[in-house]
Amino acid sequence: MERRSQDYVKGLVSVITPVYNAEKVIKKTLESVFAQTYKNIEIVLVDDCSKDDSAAIIKELQETHAEIVYYLQPSNMGAGAARNKALELAKGQYVAFLDADDLWKPEKIEKQISQLLEKNGSFSFTAIEMIDGDDNIIKHKRKVKEEIDYKFLLSNTMIPTSGVLVDRCVKGDFRMHIRRGGQDYSTWLQLLRDGTKAYGINEALVGYRIDGESLSSNKLKSIKQIWEIQTQDEGISKIAVCWHIVRWCWNSVKKYVF
Repeated sequence: MERRSQDYVKGLVSVITPVYNAEKVIKKTLESVFAQTYKNIEIVLVDDCSKDDSAAIIKELQETHAEIVYYLQPSNMGAGAARNKALELAKGQYVAFLDADDLWKPEKIEKQISQLLEKNGSFSFTAIEMIDGDDNIIKHKRKVKEEIDYKFLLSNTMIPTSGVLVDRCVKGDFRMHIRRGGQDYSTWLQLLRDGTKAYGINEALVGYRIDGESLSSNKLKSIKQIWEIQTQDEGISKIAVCWHIVRWCWNSVKKYVF
């Protein structure tokens, strides 16, 4: 059953985190949530049938952190399905996405809530910095714009998943589109389709962990995902999508090189 705005706990931020074989990083990730200066938070962890000790680590943390909600999927269904289950379980007015291997700066949520109240907005995102397995910075802040819309997003995947916070009292009871890749990008397009603006905070409030996959491999996957999402999900003409991809490639060069 779809929930209405009055069904959410006002002011509560529900952190949405899919977990799969994250034993090496999940404690650090959760500690970055515990350290938030904004304290009205619940953490919804959906375990996608991890084969390591992720569940044991989480259950130990639950003993001292009642804000943790843990759910084990009945089978391995992928990150998109795990996020959707977490969205279903989440009680908060706000949902904030955090991947199991990323980190937040302590003031992230407080700054985003303040921004949305100031802008009378419903969608906030922050800049990121790239980190390695030892939390060392690989590349400093990737700049973001203060305001973007649907049209801009067609040619620029500027919104990082772990930087997003959405007000469900405004945007409603949304879910991620289930696909093999690009669930996050497809969802942001869905949320901005009605003219909503996404407001950016140009501060590196998220540490985005690099998994070692080659940049060229990632780029080829991203192009394929953009093509499928825009032609299939958004119903955009192939000619227009070709132009969007050309512009996206140039924007990516600027983002990673300059």
